Amino acid sequence: MGYRRISYVLYQKGYRGIRKNSILRYNYIYSIYQKGKIRENRINRKFKTVVKDIMIYESLWFRIFDFMDLYNIKGNNLKSVDVNQFKLEKEIQQLVENNTEELFGLEFVSSEFKIGEFRIDTLCFDKENNSFVIIEYKKGSSYSVIDQGYSYLSVMLNSKSDFILEYNESKEKQIKRNDVDWTQSKIIFVSPSFNSYQKNSVNFKDVPFELWEIKRFSNNIISLNQHISKSTESINKVSTGKNTVINKVNKEVKVHTEEDFINYIGKDLIEPYNKLKDRLISLSDVEIKFKLNYVSVWKGKSVVVYINKGKKYLSVDMVSSVDWGGKVNEKESFILNDSKNYFKLYESEYKKIYYHHLTKETDTDYLFLMIKQKFDSMN
Repeated sequence: MGYRRISYVLYQKGYRGIRKNSILRYNYIYSIYQKGKIRENRINRKFKTVVKDIMIYESLWFRIFDFMDLYNIKGNNLKSVDVNQFKLEKEIQQLVENNTEELFGLEFVSSEFKIGEFRIDTLCFDKENNSFVIIEYKKGSSYSVIDQGYSYLSVMLNSKSDFILEYNESKEKQIKRNDVDWTQSKIIFVSPSFNSYQKNSVNFKDVPFELWEIKRFSNNIISLNQHISKSTESINKVSTGKNTVINKVNKEVKVHTEEDFINYIGKDLIEPYNKLKDRLISLSDVEIKFKLNYVSVWKGKSVVVYINKGKKYLSVDMVSSVDWGGKVNEKESFILNDSKNYFKLYESEYKKIYYHHLTKETDTDYLFLMIKQKFDSMN
């Protein structure tokens, strides 16, 4: 049966497009079919396992990701590495505070920050989003991350001047209240383990919390793994009452989703965005994060590309180099090999960025090849 015939049959049965309630034309049927084939091929593709470039030390180790266990290699034999439990929360706190930039990409501000009746374990600042982040450490499981998290966010939003003052007194530079994006405030909980109740309590698409499990092994290896929610449910649907702490916080703090991004951009840009995104997520070790004005694609702890939302075009930005101290020319730069000259280079004293304004679906294949250059250049 041809695509025109399929379109006619669907029309006769009363099926319409979701977004515009429009007729499912044959070219749209063809697009759906092709995307289905791409996903089918991606799911059914076979991989050949290759182990290479292993670095040999006095003791060699590697990580089995599925089970989060560590093993030493001794000849052809494996020996499991024992977990070296943290005895005190303070051990975890000191370790994280000395490495907030490496672990979370956050600027450390202060430790044991007292505000009202609360004492915040670690206060950090997210320079990418211009927002404050609170880190709390737990060893037990007899507490509610929802209750504590929303209580801390409520205190922050009601004491903005105190957080600004704490930052300005702790750092050499100064920020003002309006410099901070309070909508991006969040809480990070770090613990050796979380029980199922705690994990389920944050299983919503829009809670501004992150749960990270940290383990220390006997060979001084640390693992840090985030619990990722797959839910599409909003916490606003289950919180009751107009004056609850949850509702008050959620009016100001916003967890952005792909749905927000799609609803904002021009309708003609949805297909180019989806096609480029599908190509990007086919890469290994990729994570997509949604923010107020853009989508960022990450490889590990580094950003590969930003896709900035717009009505007439999507600005696809790749960072060549950045230095917030104003010495960008002294930094090593990523050089893009762009034979079609799709990208332009923006330069300031702080950063160099390759950018392209995406408007057509036909451009996405070439854009993907350009982005893959940046992806392959990253360790």
